[in-house]
Amino acid sequence: MPLSMNRDVFITCAVTGAGDTAKRSRHVPVTPAEIAASAIDAARAGAAVVHCHVRDPETGAASRRRDLYREVTDRIRSADVDVVLNLTAGMGGDLVFGDVERPFPVDAAATDMAGATERVAHVAECLPEICTLDCGTMNFSLGDYIMTNTPSMLREMARQMAALGVRPEIEVFDTGHLWFARQLVSEGLIADPVLVQLCMGIPWGAPDDLNTFMAMVNNIPADWTFSAFSIGRNALAYPAAAVLAGGNVRVGLEDNLYIGKGELATNAQLVEKAASVVTNMGARIVGPQEVREKLKLQKR
Repeated sequence: MPLSMNRDVFITCAVTGAGDTAKRSRHVPVTPAEIAASAIDAARAGAAVVHCHVRDPETGAASRRRDLYREVTDRIRSADVDVVLNLTAGMGGDLVFGDVERPFPVDAAATDMAGATERVAHVAECLPEICTLDCGTMNFSLGDYIMTNTPSMLREMARQMAALGVRPEIEVFDTGHLWFARQLVSEGLIADPVLVQLCMGIPWGAPDDLNTFMAMVNNIPADWTFSAFSIGRNALAYPAAAVLAGGNVRVGLEDNLYIGKGELATNAQLVEKAASVVTNMGARIVGPQEVREKLKLQKR
């Protein structure tokens, strides 16, 4: 993919995520009402797309409960602001082994493995315009946890997403994930227009240095649409990197809790910061209707 700055940029806000971040910031939304309100605020701040997980309202832990997704979806769709809804389908592939000497039995309390139909059940329930497809398996962070997505599982999830008329956003954490994404497209399991999210800096996927980032970008076909983000200390710099590389922008409390050193952020503040970067670079912020037209989304 040739390097060319993107002049028409859409912003995705990743509203809450599945990580143990609610204890680290009072701004991380937990209940469906909080998640929807934060997503709506992000849309008002300039996000064309909101990417949503749900959490157990009592514990703050990640959840796959359909009723929680239904409430978040209904609240966002009934708001007085337009936004493209993107729901995660990454839950249900969490495998945690016992320990290095006795990996089996696995840690049953921490492991969450589900079949393809169950992993997309909330997508079938809520019919968002976009849902995510984590396009590979990787060691994720520390300890004995593996994010598990086998080729067979991904093929079946892609089939079900296509049957539902929901556009997959291919989550790419490393170069091999992008390679397999191209395979899914070649097999006709993911239709044009293809949407990719480059997820940079997540241990132990692709690091977020610019050489690695551009290696990823240069392996994206020219007719695909991509966004990019990084977590942690480089998160606030990645909107500029993504736009210069020809992509779109993702920010949000799933990826980064801070607006500055030691200063906790809201989702709306992170979107406003990214929008300022984009417009100061001479690019235009694209709204939700243009995103629908570009990606041929089915508005619900």
